[in-house]
Amino acid sequence: MKILLIKDVKGLGKAGEIKNVKDGYARNFLVPKGMAKIATPEVIKEWEKEEAKRKAELEKELKKINEIKTKLENETLIIKHKLGANGQLIGSVTNKEIAEILKEKGFDIDKKNIEHKTIKAPGIYNIDVKLGHSIHARIKLSVEGE
Repeated sequence: MKILLIKDVKGLGKAGEIKNVKDGYARNFLVPKGMAKIATPEVIKEWEKEEAKRKAELEKELKKINEIKTKLENETLIIKHKLGANGQLIGSVTNKEIAEILKEKGFDIDKKNIEHKTIKAPGIYNIDVKLGHSIHARIKLSVEGE
């Protein structure tokens, strides 16, 4: 029996592939569990339409993420922090502080998506921000003493 896989099935194939399987495997396991549909011409056309729609949405999302990346990379964030007697920061710059400054600038980025080494001294640092779909932005962060 020919089936269209809706989800990836270990040992059988990836979503979107048409496979030949035994009737019992298809009717008793794959179709009831929502992993596959019987491959009729209508089902295949419907799948192709949905796939085209998903690709268009993905391209739109990637375009939006790349625009955000460009805007972020053109920004320089400034954080003012208290200095101790030795010229070092009291405490360190946290992801939460960076996320709050980004929010003030109009970027809604979760603090979990911000990566940097511990910042304990004034200076200019490069911060890595994950935007999704394996796209990262590098932001310049200027840490100044108060």
